[in-house]
Amino acid sequence: MSASVFLLWLVSIPLAIHALPQSRDYLLSCGSNAEIEEGSLKYVPDNDYISTGNTTTLTRTDILPRLQTLRFFPNANARKHCYTFPVIRGARYLVKTVYFYGGFDGGKVPPVFDQIIDGTKWTTVNTTEDFAGGGSSYYEVVVAAQSKSLSVCLARNQQTAAGSSPFISSVEVHYLESSVYNSTNFDRAMLMTVARSRFGSQDDEIISYPDDIYNRLWDSFKEEGSPFVSSQSKVNPTAFWNIPPEKAFASAVTASRGKNVTVKWPGFPLSSGFYYIGLYFQDNRSPSPYSWRVFDVEINGQMFFQNINATESGQGVVGTNWPLSGQTVLNLSPALNSPVGPLINAAEILQLLPFGSRTLARDAVAMEEVKKELGNPPEDWTGDPCMPLPHSWTGLSCTPGEPIRVLSLNLTGYGLSGKLSPSIARLTAITNIWLGDNKLSGKIPDLSPLKALETL
Repeated sequence: MSASVFLLWLVSIPLAIHALPQSRDYLLSCGSNAEIEEGSLKYVPDNDYISTGNTTTLTRTDILPRLQTLRFFPNANARKHCYTFPVIRGARYLVKTVYFYGGFDGGKVPPVFDQIIDGTKWTTVNTTEDFAGGGSSYYEVVVAAQSKSLSVCLARNQQTAAGSSPFISSVEVHYLESSVYNSTNFDRAMLMTVARSRFGSQDDEIISYPDDIYNRLWDSFKEEGSPFVSSQSKVNPTAFWNIPPEKAFASAVTASRGKNVTVKWPGFPLSSGFYYIGLYFQDNRSPSPYSWRVFDVEINGQMFFQNINATESGQGVVGTNWPLSGQTVLNLSPALNSPVGPLINAAEILQLLPFGSRTLARDAVAMEEVKKELGNPPEDWTGDPCMPLPHSWTGLSCTPGEPIRVLSLNLTGYGLSGKLSPSIARLTAITNIWLGDNKLSGKIPDLSPLKALETL
């Protein structure tokens, strides 16, 4: 495929970045009953954002305070368990979930389960390898809010062992400035973080908050045999769309004049798909009118960007919808007559994850109103009512294709209390309603708008 079809941007536009209101960000310590401060970050208990699950405290003191408690979900009949966050519709958010198993259930192998964002499966959580190495696991995604709430859900899958429970240690939701990852069509996809690294560093420090204002994690990637340099000047992170931390530019891998820089990064094979790639460069030398650093970048033999001029103030390029599979190789080749070799300071790569279907908005709102009027709705009545299959709300069946509508509601014998909301009459595609053997009170609402209703 020709590189000309890929969307590429040269990123060097100064941006004004302001302090973010705390109410736009959510930092939760799951299962905790008190606020926890880690540096200048404050994590709060999670019980205002979820109403299901049990909590426990790990008998460990050698881990971060926010990982010493967790929330787990033992009800195997519930189809999903969701955190719900008030958000700004259309705004962009970075969501990070963190897991530390700690043998909370008396077992030796962590459970495996799915993560869901609104109505779309995000990824499968498998912390086995990290836990065996004594570490926690984190997952990160960038998503645009499709409504005024954002749900982050856990659900059992076919890999979830009998008797084991999905669990979670921490959740972060960060509001992003409109420039960040702005070349992505967030109406169609979200971005799932794959790797984020800095090059040339001789330490193993992971850069995070406050150096990265969104608490993104930048690891230290070492390419054996590659020369490295340290920067002689500072960059302004706000001069880059994605606002990388200044520390990410402190070092770089490079080559001598006339030679290429080749980096096999990330250090693991990628699954076949389309990716967002951001690369960051800064000339490590003091400014000089008689010397410049210009080079091209290829990825797996395809031209990614030509004639990058890495200055002391820094430069960045991004590409969206880049098809990759297997081992990825970055190759930087110097321009003719460039007096010094190329270099690279940092990089990030995120996989495009297409949005799945969502319940038609009017049906979703109607079901939320029905839920509010019930005294004890089923435990899994959170998140998107119908999606993703097979994680619809208990008792609901929905249309198999677009638009996603509620077709039937069967809550016979659930011991429900409360009353039936008049909003049920807005489910105009529904054909069957079964509510027998419950303890509902009040009048039956006017159901005349339900022209497709066959059974009540």
